[in-house]
Amino acid sequence: MEELTIDNTPVTNEKDQEAVIEAVLFTMGSAVELKQLATAIGQDKETAKAAVERLMKRYQTGKHGMEILQLEDSYQMCTQSKYYSNLIRIASAPKKQVLSDVVLETLSIIAYRQPVTKLEIEKIRGVKSDHAVNRLVEYNLVYEAGRLDAPGRPALFATTEEFMRRFGIGALSDLPDMNPAKEDEIRAEVEEELKYKLEEMGSNDASEEALELLEAAVTREQNNKENNQ
Repeated sequence: MEELTIDNTPVTNEKDQEAVIEAVLFTMGSAVELKQLATAIGQDKETAKAAVERLMKRYQTGKHGMEILQLEDSYQMCTQSKYYSNLIRIASAPKKQVLSDVVLETLSIIAYRQPVTKLEIEKIRGVKSDHAVNRLVEYNLVYEAGRLDAPGRPALFATTEEFMRRFGIGALSDLPDMNPAKEDEIRAEVEEELKYKLEEMGSNDASEEALELLEAAVTREQNNKENNQ
């Protein structure tokens, strides 16, 4: 059997850079960090970022079944959600993940307060949250992000890349800011609307509409505040 020879020559041609990155993203299937893409083409991160952005733009124009999503400092190739109904004609539909009020409330707290301990979550909710947190971990929406430097070293929880994909968020900074004085009131409204959307659309396509609901709720609160001043 012929031994595989690895070519470490830097890729300098822009089209070749895009082709290599496309191959890496397709093969890996999961999110790939920018530094890994840079290593694949033998260039610096700035060059790799320029190449992946050109590739993203190419996928955004014309008819393509795939798209490339940016997840903070990583990129992932995914099927475009508008073709999901075509895919399920030949594949079993994934099990629908139903998020209860308790689980949604817990997810909201983690998203806005992360990294956060179970004790902090329970102080906000007023009840035990073990089941809700475990369910979110099972759904790969949150993960254990480390340990708090405090007695007992309690676990810290944060949202995952899957959370960002699910809600169409490129970075946590894309989450709308909340007025702390009205946070609980807004969260309750958002949770109710998100629950309806998630149950209606299933686990794959809440994305942009779910984020728009978050932004709409915050905008309404800001407008109400301005009108009352």
